[in-house]
Amino acid sequence: MNERLSLSELNGSVKKVLATNFTAPVWVVGEISEITIHSNGHCYLTLIEKGDSEDRIVAQARATIWSYTFRMLRPYFETTTGQQLTDGIKVLLQVSVEFHELYGFSLNVRNIDPTYTLGDQARKRREIIQQLTDEGVITMNKELELPQVPQRIAVISSPSAAGYEDFMQQLTANSRGFHFYTCLFPAVMQGHLAEQSIVNALDRIYPYEQFFDLVVIIRGGGSQVDLSCFDNYKVAYHITQFPLPVLTGIGHEKDDSIVDLVAHTRLKTPTAVAEFILEGVANFEDHIQQLEQETLALVETQMEEKRDYLEELARVLSSLVRNQLANKRSDLIQLTWKFQQEIKLSLYGKRHHLDRKLQRLEHLTGHFFFVRNQKVLYVAKALTDSIFRGMVVQRQRLGDYLEKYSRLSDKQLAVERHRLEMAGQKATMSDPENILKKGFSITTFQGRRIEDPGFLKRGDTIKTYMAQGSMLSEVVEINQKDKNDN
Repeated sequence: MNERLSLSELNGSVKKVLATNFTAPVWVVGEISEITIHSNGHCYLTLIEKGDSEDRIVAQARATIWSYTFRMLRPYFETTTGQQLTDGIKVLLQVSVEFHELYGFSLNVRNIDPTYTLGDQARKRREIIQQLTDEGVITMNKELELPQVPQRIAVISSPSAAGYEDFMQQLTANSRGFHFYTCLFPAVMQGHLAEQSIVNALDRIYPYEQFFDLVVIIRGGGSQVDLSCFDNYKVAYHITQFPLPVLTGIGHEKDDSIVDLVAHTRLKTPTAVAEFILEGVANFEDHIQQLEQETLALVETQMEEKRDYLEELARVLSSLVRNQLANKRSDLIQLTWKFQQEIKLSLYGKRHHLDRKLQRLEHLTGHFFFVRNQKVLYVAKALTDSIFRGMVVQRQRLGDYLEKYSRLSDKQLAVERHRLEMAGQKATMSDPENILKKGFSITTFQGRRIEDPGFLKRGDTIKTYMAQGSMLSEVVEINQKDKNDN
């Protein structure tokens, strides 16, 4: 019959075997699956090893870092790697193998090698960048067009972060008085919760992509440990697929994170992001002001040219009016002189005719009628004087008429000048070339314009003029309008 052992005896035997085989600490590689820091300062880990598929756990063990050791190892690891000692990372630990009859198998962590984690971290970073490159998405957000005047900005940040306050202060208190609409989408910006928190913020912005011009991811300065969440595939992939340009101001200058690498524009700090946006808007405003000045200068040049043209036109018109007035005044003087000459000749002829009548009358009547003849002469003389007085009155009236006519002629000249201008415009509008440009045509036969087709006959050749040329046609059919038609 086989020997029977109690559980404590079995555990004691296992403890002896482990103590015999592991007399000194050993270095072991594992991935931290869970980490718990107790209030007393002790750190409890669950270490796992995954198979090639990364989905199957092939080994698991508990590990403990006592408080006095944890106080030294934790800052050493995080300062060296720039990453928190948290779940999901691979570590190289120096452990002593222990077995307790009551608590079972466990590992007591004595030391940690951060260079192994650095190498693993760098490897993961390279793998993420290569994966994004192989998927063809690493530059997708950079290919989006950045608005010239971005004024509606979605901000992903912690609401209590100093970097967010610096960004808002720089943006709203700008010296040129630019106005912006900003909407904060709060997110955790460090630690293992940051990944999902930033992704959730992007998902909340997505339904309003038509409203916003761009997205800004900002946080204040921090240690490399605080910024490790930005070397994350899930966050980076969401940015590459986002339909709006993403600007980052994460607050570190040493190296670009993967999030910086895939963002449209990477800037050092939240304040630098605000300055970048303000500079773009200022450049656009300066460009608009330059265009305004160039436009005003062009308008002034055009106005000066038109002013010179109008002055030249006024000078020509003034000369033309003076010539017209001089011609009309000369015509009036000639007309007056001719009128006076005609009156003198008429009066001279009538007087000569009267003298001949008187001589004939005297010859016929003889001396007998001498006395009466004297009376007749007296009457004739009185009549002549009356006629001359009438001539003086008429001459005075003629002078008044000439003065009045001179005044009226000036008015009439102004009316005629306006009529000539209107006639010129009408003539321009009636110019056959302008009429042809409106789509009309003129048809001629043997050089004469055709108004009545009645004198044409079949076989005649007619010529039609249009705006862009002419053509010859042969008369095939003649349809003459009935003259009784209205």
